[in-house]
Formats: sequence, structure tokens, C-alpha cells
Amino acid sequence: MKTSWRSASLVASAAAVLALTTACGQDSPPAASQNVGATAAPGDYGSIGSGTAGTAGGAATGQPSAPSASSPSNPAGKLSVSTAEKVGKVVTDSLGLTLYRFDQDTAEPPKTNCDGDCAKTWPPVPADDAEAGEGIDKALLGTVTRADGTKQLTVGGWPAYRYAKDVNAGDVKGQGVGGKWYALAPDGKKAQGGAGGEAVQAGLSTRNDAKLGEIVVDKNGMTVYRFKKDEAWPKPVSNCSGACLEKWPLVEPVDFNDTKGIQKKGYMIFDRTDGKGKQQTINCSPIYTFAGDKAPGDTNGQGVGGTWYAVRPDGKLVGASE
Repeated sequence: MKTSWRSASLVASAAAVLALTTACGQDSPPAASQNVGATAAPGDYGSIGSGTAGTAGGAATGQPSAPSASSPSNPAGKLSVSTAEKVGKVVTDSLGLTLYRFDQDTAEPPKTNCDGDCAKTWPPVPADDAEAGEGIDKALLGTVTRADGTKQLTVGGWPAYRYAKDVNAGDVKGQGVGGKWYALAPDGKKAQGGAGGEAVQAGLSTRNDAKLGEIVVDKNGMTVYRFKKDEAWPKPVSNCSGACLEKWPLVEPVDFNDTKGIQKKGYMIFDRTDGKGKQQTINCSPIYTFAGDKAPGDTNGQGVGGTWYAVRPDGKLVGASE
């Protein structure tokens, strides 16, 4: 069968679009490294079928199912603290179901941004009848009024939800869904424990520095920098090699799902030309740490040589023009 000129045109157009979406500065998916939590469409809240399966330590196999979490009428009852494997301490309701928080909500002031289909997958926890049990600070419990006028429970200011996929006491299948849903720790923060319950920081995240403002840090809390002599357009190029890399170690690839607060546009990795492998970029600009920073929070590399500067979440330099 002969291919019509219209079909051929459509194929060519599709190929052109694909090429554009992988160019520097576009919203292209980064190469995978370590993926934490579940995957979901960018900006999505996840679906019932996704999530990191898991149960709290000690939860018996074959344990009778708790009443469906998807029913918005289920009261929270007396809250308690449970320890979930690989997640750490989490807040649970009177049925033992894990409570979650959503990164797109706010705590100051409390505001929920999960409605419609989102609220079907993540049923809001009613504030009525909720009370603090052992391990829960009563002062951290509050309420937020939803768009439909109902009252939702908050913990540390964060609106609380259940996950429709959690059906047994101790389930934490909602942990990490879409990179935006996390079990609630007793203090209202995200439960992100590792083995033994120690805190685990995202591969790249941000912190508020007293002098520099919001800056990017690596998984160890070390400040991330850019080199003004590097290139970002039309493709990333690092001009730091040899002895330079000894002082300014490159940041190796970090899967975007293992980041928090980082701009996605232009988040990509590239192959170095000096045989040092692949390097991570933010907004297409290569990023590094500084050997002169000895502890998390140090910013000794800021302004060094008039060419090295800390990085904002959108990839811009801190304290210098582009």
C-alpha cells in the first residue's frame, strides 16, 4: 500500500516534535537513576494503582481488612503513631490507616488543593472526633475548611488524607506517589525514614540560607554551585576539569523523582567530554559542590574567583548576573 503525502507529513511532524522535546531547556524527562516512591504523570497526584507497597513493621500477613479508606465519612478517632518499614514513624487513625500530606497543599496558612478526582483517590480525613493519642501533640492538630464547607483534619498545619489503596492497618502504599504524597510524621513533616528510621533527604532539594535565600543542596545538605564559564545553550558544556574538579566535584545524575523544589524545565544530564561520565544540570547548567564546604550549610564557595555561585531552584545564579 502506498503511503499518502498526508501520512508522510504527519510522521515527519511527529519526529520533529519528538526532537524538540528532548532539546536543552525543554520539559524532557531525565535519564533514570534511583527512583524513590511511585511514578505518576508530571504534576499529577497519582492513581490508585500506583504507589510503593509496604506495611508497617509487625503487621501480620492476612490481617483482616480495615473499613475502606475511600469513604470520606470515616472518622479519624484517636490518632496514634506507628513505625512503618523503610518509612519511619507515621500518624495513623483509629483503624490503623496511615495519614498522608500533599506537597501542593500549604500549612501556613492551611489550605487544601486536592478536590474532585484527587479527593476520591486521597479522601480527606474529617476533623470531627479526631483526638490526639499517645505520641501525638494535641497542639499540632487543627482544621481547615474545604471548598465544600466540610472540616478537614490538619497535623502541623498540613491537611491530612488517607490513600484509597491502603486497605489494611499499617499499609503505606501512598508513600512517595507522584513525588508529592508522603505519610505524615508525628510533627507534621514528611515521613521519609530509611533503615532504622533515620531521616533521608532528597537527592537534590532546597534550603533557606540566612544570607543567600533559597538555594539548592545535595542529598547530604551540601550547597550546590554553578561555574560562570560553563555553557548551557544550546547544550550543556562543562569548562571545569582536571584540578578544577578536585576542588569542585561534579554532581552526578539525580532522578527528577528524587528531587524536591527543583524546576523541571531544563533538568537534564549530559555526557562530559573529559571521560568523567555524566553530570547533572539545572536549567541546562552543569552543577557542582565545593570541596571547601566541610559541613551542611556551608557556603564557602559563594563568589569564589568571581565565577562560582550558589544556585536557585530555577537554575539561576545567586548574587550574580548570567
